[in-house]
Amino acid sequence: MTRLVYFAWVRERIGKGEEDIDLPASVTTGGELLRYLKTLGEGYAHALEHDKVIRIAINQEHVEHDEPIAGAREIALFPPMTGG
Repeated sequence: MTRLVYFAWVRERIGKGEEDIDLPASVTTGGELLRYLKTLGEGYAHALEHDKVIRIAINQEHVEHDEPIAGAREIALFPPMTGG
């Protein structure tokens, strides 16, 4: 099981702040995770429709979309941050 944590409008569109999920073996990177999540329903598809702007953190460390997720205890997804 992997804990997924959602922030800001990603959380609002999906309708929950976090969940534990069993990922298929074919989901090995952050980008593949985003593509997989979009298949789980309308809220996920809407939240992740512009997946290139979604930021990913694995175990509280920012990573690129091609980063492997094997062994991740927590994966956080959030939109770009703004402000100063």
